[in-house]
Amino acid sequence: MSHLSVLYHETIAALAPKAGGRYIDGTVGAGGHALGILEMSSPTGQLLGLDLDPQALALAREKLAPFGSRAILRQASYISMVDQMGALGWPAVDGIIIDLGVSSMQLDTAQRGFSFRAEAPLDMRFNPDGHVTAADLVNGLSERELADILYQYGEERKSRQIARAIIAQRPVRTTKELADIVLRVIRPKRGQAHPATRTFQALRIATNDELLAVEAVLPLAVESLASGGRLAIIAFHSLEDRLVKRFFRQESQDCICPPRQPVCNCDHKAALRAITRRPIRPEDFEIQTNPRARSAKLRVAEKL
Repeated sequence: MSHLSVLYHETIAALAPKAGGRYIDGTVGAGGHALGILEMSSPTGQLLGLDLDPQALALAREKLAPFGSRAILRQASYISMVDQMGALGWPAVDGIIIDLGVSSMQLDTAQRGFSFRAEAPLDMRFNPDGHVTAADLVNGLSERELADILYQYGEERKSRQIARAIIAQRPVRTTKELADIVLRVIRPKRGQAHPATRTFQALRIATNDELLAVEAVLPLAVESLASGGRLAIIAFHSLEDRLVKRFFRQESQDCICPPRQPVCNCDHKAALRAITRRPIRPEDFEIQTNPRARSAKLRVAEKL
C-alpha cells in the first residue's frame, strides 16, 4: 500500500472541500490529494487534475476512476489552469492545491534520471516530451552558466568547483557519472545528505523551469479562485517557499509602496488573507513513515 500524499490531512483540512465545489490539483501526481478532495466534496464536487507526467496521470486515472466524471484529468502544466478552466466553462474554483515536490514515483523510476542512487540517463524532465534534458544542460552550458545554476537553484557552495569538474569530464551522460564527479569534489560525511543532492536538485529545477513556473502560477491561481476560495501550496526547498511566502505577504496587504514613501500611489488592493502565518510542517510520525516529507512546508491563503 502506498503512503499518503505529503501533508495529506493538513491540506484537505485547509481546503475544506464542500459538496458542489470545484477544485484544481495543479500537480495531481498519483492522485492522493485529489482523492481526499473528491471524497470530502461528495456527492457533487468536481476536480480538475493537471500534470505534465503521463505516468503520473495514468496512476491518477486509475485511483480516481470510482468518481467518474467528477474527476477531470489533463496532461498540462498548472500554469495553463486558466485556459483549462475556460475549456470546461468554469468561471472560478473553490480551492487549488499545488504540490511543488518531485514525486516518490519519479524518484523511484530510475530511467527518469531524477536520482543519483541508480544508473540512468541524465534526463530529469517532468514531461518526457520536453525538449531540454539535464544532460543537455550539463554538456551544453559554459562553466560559468553551470556554476550559476548550481549556486542559485541548489544553493551549492562549491558550485564553481563542481562546474569545473563537470566541464573537465564532458560528455556526462548518466546519473552515476554526474554523482561520481560531485563525489570527487565533495567528500561524503556521516549523517549528512549525499553530496550530489544539491547538484541534482539544481539541474532538475533548471531542466523544468520550476521557479519560473511557480512565479507565473501564483497570480493565475488567485485569478482563478472564487471569493472565499483557498490556495494551498506545498514547497520542499527554501527557494520555492520564499517565493510563496513573499507573494502571500504582498497580496495580503493594500499598500506595497516602499516604507519610506510618504504617500501611497501604488493602487494595490489586498487579494488574499493568510490562513497560515507560519508554514505547516509534517509531524514526526509522517516523517518516520515518509522521510521525503521532512522538508515539506504548507502555506495556505484565502481569496478576499
